[in-house]
Amino acid sequence: MIAVLEGARPVRGLERVIELADVRVTGAHGLGRALDGADVLYLWDYFSGALPAAWHAAGSLRWLHVAAAGVDRLLFPDLVASDVVVTNAHGVFDQPMAEYVLGAVLHAAKGFGPLRDAQREARWAWREGRNIAGSSALVVGTGSIGRATARLLRAVGMHVEGAGRTAREHDDDFGRVHATADLPAVVGRFDHVILVAPLTPATENLVSAEVIAALKPTAVLVNAGRGRLLDEGALVDRLSAGTLAGAVLDTFAVEPLPPESPLWSLPSVLVTPHMASNADSWLDDLAAQFERNFLLWLDGQPLPGVVDKALGYVPSTR
Repeated sequence: MIAVLEGARPVRGLERVIELADVRVTGAHGLGRALDGADVLYLWDYFSGALPAAWHAAGSLRWLHVAAAGVDRLLFPDLVASDVVVTNAHGVFDQPMAEYVLGAVLHAAKGFGPLRDAQREARWAWREGRNIAGSSALVVGTGSIGRATARLLRAVGMHVEGAGRTAREHDDDFGRVHATADLPAVVGRFDHVILVAPLTPATENLVSAEVIAALKPTAVLVNAGRGRLLDEGALVDRLSAGTLAGAVLDTFAVEPLPPESPLWSLPSVLVTPHMASNADSWLDDLAAQFERNFLLWLDGQPLPGVVDKALGYVPSTR
């Protein structure tokens, strides 16, 4: 039996699954009833906080799949301590997020923000852009999203290195990977610092005030990971002082970003509404992934994208 938690978007792509299993689709209010006797829980509504209150009914649950890459909102203590296997949408968002990062880098380098402002005023405001080929980027987060991002940035001629839990040389995608503990000593070497790491207890406030102070004045910060990866106040201070070239921010400590946040009005900042992972194909891709995984599970085969619940993400195989 499969319990499916849908949200504002109706769940799609269950036709094949329904042929092979008893499927209960519910909203948050009915999750406890749907979980009673269920072997599988499919969290299509990946931002829902309904599961902890319904966990008492999950005694038969063996596998939980969440249609999201980040699982920081999901891993409550009872789930972490259980034997339930958790999988996520590993791989689905790699290309959309890599493309978002490339777009962010181009936005900053070519001055698309000021050009759009000038267009609104019907003002012919010639400006000189910067080449991104030959510039450098540090990608903080060396999982599949970080690797897809590194490959795309390298393809347009950028020098890319990574930052992860442990330092290593001769990585296929990054060349060199720095330990995140060394970020204060490392970030000042790069023109772009890209955040795509998952949010875990180990990565919260990873880009601290000390790290932000170490960014060089001409650097651009791109956050496509989670808002709480960085010290937002310290970033605002540097941007407001004009001592940092700019930032492209998709995620924030509080979402939606409050209207009173100074980030809305800073001319060197582009704010986007937590959409870096979205693309026109993403809902179909998520549905197809669950169907593939369910057929593997039904056949007793190993599942891809298994989350290490202690770490809070899918460990890299490289």
